[in-house]
Amino acid sequence: MFPARVHVILAREADYGVAIRRGPSKSVCTIGWDRRRDRFRLGQWLRGRIYERRCDLSPDGRHFIYFAMNGRWSSKAKGSWTAISRSPYLKAIGLWANGSGWHGGGLFMSDVAYWLNALPFGHEELMTPTGLREHREFAFHESYGGECPGVYYIRLQRDGWSLARHRAGDRTDDLSVFEKPLPKGWTLEKTAHATVDHPAGTGCYYDTHRLVHKERGIVLDFPDWEWADLDRKRLVWVEKGVLYGSQVTSKGAAYARTLYDFNPMEFEAIRAPY
Repeated sequence: MFPARVHVILAREADYGVAIRRGPSKSVCTIGWDRRRDRFRLGQWLRGRIYERRCDLSPDGRHFIYFAMNGRWSSKAKGSWTAISRSPYLKAIGLWANGSGWHGGGLFMSDVAYWLNALPFGHEELMTPTGLREHREFAFHESYGGECPGVYYIRLQRDGWSLARHRAGDRTDDLSVFEKPLPKGWTLEKTAHATVDHPAGTGCYYDTHRLVHKERGIVLDFPDWEWADLDRKRLVWVEKGVLYGSQVTSKGAAYARTLYDFNPMEFEAIRAPY
């Protein structure tokens, strides 16, 4: 029995975030995170899969763009789709049918402008989001293909991570190392793996983390951290389905506090309030 798999997206101009919680494999939900008060609110569940690395939050945290799949290929959404919702909910206010596992999702350029990671064909608009507008040009210097890295790696660099090194491997392991500076001289290192030979309980895309103090030559490995980032001046991470927070001291992450345990959650039908 594996713990819940959790990926978090932090709004870059608001004290807000959305956690994407997966488990069992065909059930996923979104949870809003008030980062100022550390309060959490369940959005909605979906019977299917949300590709968390192709998702994004608007800078103000009000809107969520995501790519999802339920395999109902004869449906209007063609079994997979990109949607924009009002976070933390999943009910679409913008909807594009995809019909495959390629491309999908997107990024917010501003509070009202979004870019779609769209297929060159077959990306059918079913609902136009009111009050938002599509930025049609590819506005980034980097390009990492149409799958998860094509959105995720751009999002990381936009949100303060630096690409330190990249190793294009074979089927065994293609990895990219990102770094973000922390207080007290520490660096948070995120290694993004892309591999078909992934560990049990992870997908073909997964991350590992380390804390590195380059001046003192200290490296601390945290192989169980599924997600980690800097939230203002504190370090936050997910380990075995639990979200933790800690101030960064000269010794690294100390005095860890449990912020939320996602493991006990079970599917429930919830209507969005809009």
